[in-house]
Amino acid sequence: MKYIINGRNLEVTDRLRNQVEKKLNKLDRFFNPETVVHVTLSLQKDVQKIEVTIPVRGNIIRAEQESSDMYVSIDLVEEVIERQLKRYKTKLVNRKQNADSFTAAFLEEEDVLPEEEEGIRIVKTKRFAMKPMDAEEACLQMELLGHSFFVFFNTDTNQTNVVYKRKDGTFGLIEPEF
Repeated sequence: MKYIINGRNLEVTDRLRNQVEKKLNKLDRFFNPETVVHVTLSLQKDVQKIEVTIPVRGNIIRAEQESSDMYVSIDLVEEVIERQLKRYKTKLVNRKQNADSFTAAFLEEEDVLPEEEEGIRIVKTKRFAMKPMDAEEACLQMELLGHSFFVFFNTDTNQTNVVYKRKDGTFGLIEPEF
């Protein structure tokens, strides 16, 4: 795997770079050698955070972890990605999707996930009428409902959009591309 390691509000030392590569090299068996891994290490007040993004054919595997110690965050993020990969592999095998980014050995491995993690189980379905509105009104509606996201029909674009509340208290807007 090829690594692109960046730092925000912190200098990426050789020791940090080596620790990231050492931990994430455990994932080598899952990916082809030309797979690119984007790693961002950041420091905000007393929180040290690592974000790992691995683009794979048509999807993104992403994990982030934060703690008071960067080395602890690095250890935790590797475990999260490995868990995600096992779930993703089950999905690939079940749907027989194209798996060019992964090694054949990984796809042929026999992993047995706990029963509750085997596949995705939808336990509730909601139906609702979407009132046409603009993004600002959708954010207000989301706040009034106390939700972390809100689906609406955008009158500006004539498409279904989603607004969501980010961790820092700001809002995001998801517009589909067809």
